[in-house]
Amino acid sequence: MPGRPARASGRPGGALITAGLGSLTYALIQLGHGSNAGSVGVLALGAVCLVAFAVVEARRARPMLPLGTFRSMQFTGANLTTLAVYAALNGAMFLLALQLQQSLHYSPLGAGASMLPVTALMLLLSPRMGALAQRTGPRPPMTAGPILAGAALAQMTRITPGASYLTAVLPAVALFGLGLSITVAPLTTTVLASLPEDQAGLASGINNAVARIAGLFAVAVLPLLAGVRTAGGQLGPGFATAMLIAGGTCAAGGVIAWATIPGRGRVAR
Repeated sequence: MPGRPARASGRPGGALITAGLGSLTYALIQLGHGSNAGSVGVLALGAVCLVAFAVVEARRARPMLPLGTFRSMQFTGANLTTLAVYAALNGAMFLLALQLQQSLHYSPLGAGASMLPVTALMLLLSPRMGALAQRTGPRPPMTAGPILAGAALAQMTRITPGASYLTAVLPAVALFGLGLSITVAPLTTTVLASLPEDQAGLASGINNAVARIAGLFAVAVLPLLAGVRTAGGQLGPGFATAMLIAGGTCAAGGVIAWATIPGRGRVAR
């Protein structure tokens, strides 16, 4: 139809990115059970598919993922912040749920309910933080929020067998929810404002994909990096190591935001 934007053909790129991410995730999970030639081969296959995806997309007239969008430092920085924060969020919450059930003997329902303060705080505070970011600019909340959430994840090292919910779990979970509440609304606004208005859908789609990919890899990689091993039905000392890694990753998102996101005033298009 006249005036209608040309539709990107995502078939080659979609197949390559799916194969690449699927192969890498499978290989990383398998490597957690011990290295073997098959897992290493699948890992290499995934890496090759992702490189091929970048090459194919760069050469297509109407790519599924226009790589030129990442020339915007603001857009790239916001997505790197998303990658760090959502990797920490998903990896830590996955292991926290296991820790609460396996080491503190919560029921599945009790473990889920214990993390409700995160959701409640985000529902209550995110709109207010979005309004605040309009006055201060996105850099302060996008820096402070991830660092605060990272500190909360470090506090979760205190969630050990016998720990009290009121003194160990609730303070860390509430602080984590506060950090996310400060971060999420300014982050979303910054991503959408980083590209021209007619590319808002593309910006949102890329950012959502980055968040999902971050969670996918975090759940596969974090236990491997932290050496989490279930011993006697418990996660063992690897849980504390994982929380420290997740906390450092989340705080790194704040540092990235400080370095790449505009200061005071409205975010730039």
